[in-house]
Amino acid sequence: MTIRIFIDGAVGTTGLEIRDRLAGRRDIVLVTLPDHLRKDAAARADALNAADGVILCLPDDAARDAVAMVRNPTVRIVDASTAHRTMDGWEYGFAELEPDRAGRLAAATRISNPGCYPTGFLALVRPLVRAGILPADRTVAVAATSGYSGGGKDMIAAFEDPAAPAATDTGYRLYALGLGHKHVREMQVHGGLARPPIFLPAVARSYRGMLVEVPLAIDDLAPGTTAAHVQDALAQAYAGAALVSVATDLPSVLDIERTAGTDRLELFVYADPAAGQLRLIGALDNLGKGAAGAAVQNMNLACGLPETEGLRL
Repeated sequence: MTIRIFIDGAVGTTGLEIRDRLAGRRDIVLVTLPDHLRKDAAARADALNAADGVILCLPDDAARDAVAMVRNPTVRIVDASTAHRTMDGWEYGFAELEPDRAGRLAAATRISNPGCYPTGFLALVRPLVRAGILPADRTVAVAATSGYSGGGKDMIAAFEDPAAPAATDTGYRLYALGLGHKHVREMQVHGGLARPPIFLPAVARSYRGMLVEVPLAIDDLAPGTTAAHVQDALAQAYAGAALVSVATDLPSVLDIERTAGTDRLELFVYADPAAGQLRLIGALDNLGKGAAGAAVQNMNLACGLPETEGLRL
């Protein structure tokens, strides 16, 4: 038995990455539309409803429109946009985030793919909130740096095409300086936090890769908490996970491209006991576990296929 998968938006950065992971698999048949029909509503509707699984790699409004086109109740949808990440009726597609999440994804027909920044943030914060180590009413800060591919075609052109209007020679830049970012609500809701986190995003001159940092003061954690408790909580949360690991040997330097080209997420706990400070760090590929890899993992689960099939370990 083979599963028919249609990628709506397969020509974008994330769509191409997903297609590469699915190409050549014997358990999947990729449904494609010729170029002249890619924006034809009737042809798209036919493809959406004839597939067993659909992965949406579209802007938010277009993703909502695509979902409205699906009339076949058996079609499983994984939406890579931000449109449904905090919406009732959609399962949040971070399989490792909660103990029962993989099972819920296996039964779901509507799955919202997590954002790349929230993936790193939630992986570090959610287990600590769930364990009572990090009080849910704390205001948490998160600083994160992404490869420029996360900004889509315009940002890629700004870093790579000297003729582009927004071309830049800089190697690093901050953005969302007004502290408003579309991922903040997602981080708060799925982190179980009472307050929105303070989000400090940046982009580096690296095509892909991501580092997400959450600084914590021991005094802000539950009384008696040590760095070892934090390490143990994360290790227990991801014990047995194929794609998420918690380091025991800490490198002295972390490169943004550490996990580039893979679908892994690596977590690190650094501590200064004398100062009572912790620096939690997640390393992932913004196009891998932060986008395409997660989408394929979610579709595998929803379609009853091996969870890591086609992924880059």
